[in-house]
This record gives sequence, C-alpha cells and structure tokens, in this order.
Amino acid sequence: MAYRSGYEDRHDGFYQIPHLVNQWAYYFYHHIRERNIDEIQSMYEVSFLKLSDRYYKAAPWPEVQHIQEVVDQDHVFCLLYKEMYFRHLYARCQPTLRDRCDSWDNYCDLFGLLLTSNVNMQLPNIWLWDMVDEFLYQFQSFCQYRGKVQSMPPEEIENLKKCEAKKVWNTIEVLNILQALVDKSGIVAEVEGDGGARLCEQNGYYPHSSNVLRMLGYFSLVGLMRVHCLVGDYYTALKAIYPLNLHERRYLFTQRIAGAHITLFYYGGFSYLMQRRYLDAVRCFNAVLLFIYENKSQYRNSPQFDQMLKKNEQMYQLLAICVALCPVAAKSLDENVLMQLRERHSDNMTAMNRSDIDVYDTLFREGCPKFVTSTPPAYDQATTNTNQLAFRAQLNAFLLEVRAQQTLPQLKQYLLLYSSINLARLAALMDCDEGALRQQLLCLKNKQRQLKWDGGKDMTAGTWTVASDLEFHIDVDPETGLEMVLVSDTQQVATYAPFLAHHIARFEQIIADLTVPRVAAAPPTAVRA
Repeated sequence: MAYRSGYEDRHDGFYQIPHLVNQWAYYFYHHIRERNIDEIQSMYEVSFLKLSDRYYKAAPWPEVQHIQEVVDQDHVFCLLYKEMYFRHLYARCQPTLRDRCDSWDNYCDLFGLLLTSNVNMQLPNIWLWDMVDEFLYQFQSFCQYRGKVQSMPPEEIENLKKCEAKKVWNTIEVLNILQALVDKSGIVAEVEGDGGARLCEQNGYYPHSSNVLRMLGYFSLVGLMRVHCLVGDYYTALKAIYPLNLHERRYLFTQRIAGAHITLFYYGGFSYLMQRRYLDAVRCFNAVLLFIYENKSQYRNSPQFDQMLKKNEQMYQLLAICVALCPVAAKSLDENVLMQLRERHSDNMTAMNRSDIDVYDTLFREGCPKFVTSTPPAYDQATTNTNQLAFRAQLNAFLLEVRAQQTLPQLKQYLLLYSSINLARLAALMDCDEGALRQQLLCLKNKQRQLKWDGGKDMTAGTWTVASDLEFHIDVDPETGLEMVLVSDTQQVATYAPFLAHHIARFEQIIADLTVPRVAAAPPTAVRA
C-alpha cells in the first residue's frame, strides 16, 4: 500500500499498485541492466501500452517513489521511468503547471546525466527518438499553454512567473540542451565522414559501446530544425540539420524510425516553402509522402498511426500550395503522389490557380505547424491569446507572397497563347495600363527564379534556376517601333524512359517472384502414443 502523492495527492486515501505493474517495472529494469534490446523494445512498445489501457486509461501511472523498491532505487532507471510517466500523463490526462515543471526538471536531470557521465546502456532507437520528440512536444505545449494567460486565475499567473524566472521550458534552454546533445555525441563528425553508412549498417548499435548519446545527438539535429521552424527562423532550421541530407536518402537513418523521418521532411519542406524554394519543398514532400504511401500498412496497429495520417494530410495540403505557386514543380512528383494530390485537392488547386486567397489561407492554416513565440507574454498586460500572434505573423508573411503573385496566373495564361504580342494590346487584355503591366512582367520574371539545391550537405545552398515552362523578354519591333513581349516556349519534350524503366524493373521482379519454385510442405510427423 502506498499513499497517493504528487499528482494523486488531490485525492484522499490509499491505493495498491497492481501486481502486473510491479512485475513490469522489475523486468523492465533488469532488461535495461542486461542490455537486452529486443525485450526492452517489446516492454516499451507493447507491454507499457497494454498496461496503460488496462489500469491507467484516463489516469497517470504510479509515481516513481511507488516503484523504487522493485528497481533497487536505481537513479537512472527512475529518470527513464519518469520520462515515460510524464509522456503518458500528457497523452491521457490534463497536465497542470506543476506537472509541466516537474517534467522539465526530469528532462534536465536525465539529459544532464547523459551529458556528464559515462553511459554504457543500450536503449531502443525508437525510444530515444520518442524522448526527443516528446521533449519538443512538451516545450510546444508549454508555449501554447502560457499564451492563454488572459484566461488564467491570478495565482496561476504568479506561479507561471516563477517558472519563467527559473527558465522552465525556455526556448534558449531547449536549444542549448539539443545542441549539447549534438556536440557531446560527436554525431556530426561521424556522419560527415561516411555520410551515415556505418550508422545505417550497424542500425545505430556499435559493439562494446552505448547507442544512447549517439542516437540522441542524431535525433537532436531533427529537433533543432523543428524548434527553429516553430519560431519562424527557416534559414537556421535548414542549417541546423547539417550534415543530414534531405535529397540523398541512401544513408539517412531516419528512414528506420517513421516518426523521425516524417518530422525531418515535414519541417524541411515547410522551411523551403516559406523561403519561396518551391522546387526543393516539393522534392521533400514527394519523398516523404511516397515513404508513407509505401510503408503505412506496417504501422496500421502502431499508436503513432493516427499522427502519421494527420501529417500525411497536412503535407498534401502544403504540396498543393507549392504546386499552385510553382506549377512546373508537379513534373518531379511520383505518379502515386500526383494521383493522391489530384484526388484530395483538385478543386482547391483549381481555385488557387484563379488566385483564390481564401483557399490558400485555409490550406496554410490546416497544414502549418503550431507556431510559438520565443519570449513569454507580458503577464500584467496580456489581454489576448499570444499564440495567435505567432501564427498571424507567419500567415501574413505567407499571404503577402501569395498576393504579390495574385495577377500572375492570368498574365501567364495570356503569354502562353502568343509567341509575340504588342505591349499595349496585352495591357488591354489585362485591363491595366502599360506601366502596371511592366511591373507585373518584372514580377513574373522575378518569381520564376528560385534557389534550387545543387548538391552538398548544406540544405540552404543552391543555384538560381528558372522554374517555369516559358521564357519571355520585351523588345522593340524595328518595323513598327512598338514594344513587343516575345515569348519562347522552354517546355521540354516529355521523356518516358525513366517511367518505363521503373515499371519494367517492377514487372521483372514480379515475374521472378512467380517463378520461384514452391517449397514442398514437410510431411506430418507421427504422434507418439
């Protein structure tokens, strides 16, 4: 019997921890000590969830002091258990300010221990990713929570001020922890050396060495990108993932952890989108949407399946925006992704081609991440939800770019109809004067130029390229003396060789599978009497 304390001390009385829970903690602890990865992963991914559904469906797990005796009061295990405890609490209950502060303290203790001690344990890579992912989710949740200060009672505001003074879930502190994990792990030098080949070959587990700090450092690169993206610093977000390469995925370890892979490409693609690099954004979204399309059946029974589908829908919304703003980018889409895009957003893309700002607004709202402000609100003067301020700043920046291109689809349609046209006549068709038309032509010329990745590990680098299927310039007709818009169609003849080669290879594989001789079933063995 144990007295309810901590989260549970709001209720009077005693309770008894179920025998199966005590047993789970005992074996979980011993498997970690024995570095038995398979058993640890099974108990982490399967047993913990089953016990949660059976005993703690809408309640927190027992606090750490209630299971200390069965785990020999091991300090490291207790920190790991508390990490899972708070993650379950966030998922199934409504965390209080005290819970948020306690979870922050636990992460600081856990990561601090890993950074300052000689770690020799092995943990499943999926758990290490979940640690980083949950750490950032709780940071995001705290920023969203404090943004609603106008609806808090005075006592809670005072407690929140104390948390801010202690830098609880402070943006700079979060970035410092992630960067410290990256630096201490040495993962940048390792991946820079061979591109991540050995990491993938060994699946992150090297003989006679711990994978904990190494993989936390690797996943922290993704975490750094996410935080910078949430505060609207898209250039630094792409800089932060060096030396990971979004466009060369052969040795990209995140492919083995679906959540990490989706997070990396979602925030990478969004960062490119907000920098008007639509070709690179489409390339990112295409890669990860194809990954989900080919692998989602494996995760159908996973607790992350719903989140995977949500991110999948968000990325199709962002992809629709990219293709509407840069139609030529659609040529690089995989046939399956393009088919799904048309099925989901055909009407929206038609509306965006007519420069319907409301559709852009809606798709951006639904597809963008939940932005946060890097600084706390003015608690004594807060009268509005500051979360909306962060979102509005990014939405307005995006819509400003969209409005700058509002007349360009119509202008482009007219240019596609002619090989040359009188400037005055084109102005009449566009229902504007020649001065305004020149500005629109210059704007179209400018928007057709994009920075496109050209190789290397720096995701911010690239060369300027023309992202359009037409080219034009203004010249004076020597016979009439009139200014003419001369259009040259730069659209390349479609080549179907890669498409045919891809399907020939698939058919050959199918034929090879069909011609493999079946293994004869073993004859039934006699049953001894």
